[in-house]
Amino acid sequence: MDDMTAPRADFTHMKEGTGEDWQIIAKSFGEFSKGLPNRIITHLRLLEGDFGGFKIDRFQHCLQTATLAHRDGKDDEYVVCALLHDIGDTLGTFNHADVAAVLLEPFVSEANHWMVKHHAIFQGYYFFHYLGMNRDMRENFKDHPHYRQTLEFVSKYDSPAFDPEGETLPLDYFEPMLRKVFAEPRKSLYKEAMAEQG
Repeated sequence: MDDMTAPRADFTHMKEGTGEDWQIIAKSFGEFSKGLPNRIITHLRLLEGDFGGFKIDRFQHCLQTATLAHRDGKDDEYVVCALLHDIGDTLGTFNHADVAAVLLEPFVSEANHWMVKHHAIFQGYYFFHYLGMNRDMRENFKDHPHYRQTLEFVSKYDSPAFDPEGETLPLDYFEPMLRKVFAEPRKSLYKEAMAEQG
């Protein structure tokens, strides 16, 4: 929640903004951005109790996917992608993978971003045909450089992570990894301006 006494810009239309106004906004942006990991954790917890017809809820599924990747020796960035791959289920009912990918994009490698963005198509191999869809849709990407990584993610970590008896590390275990990954964007429209703000 914003401090009601904090300085604010004077303009009502962006074209009227001054350098002083934008310095106020940039400072506020910098402070707000520091809370991103907390907001992500809060949003991920919205998946608790949402089973969607599966044996475990979506929150447990995310934790179990991350656990499988972590136990298999994947690095922190990959594990955080595994943890957040379905965070879009709440707001992106029809494009959950895109929502997760957009959230992660400034902070992760191109390969990991592509993997998260396309995982829904790749997992479709296991069920699209039951819904009258083409289960081999992922083959459209067979020559893409990140095809094999995404195939591995879906087959080894995402798809088997619906087991009520499966190892599921708690969110607290992954929180330091998440905070590390989201500490500073690798790429962002505002990255240069943020660096100038210190």
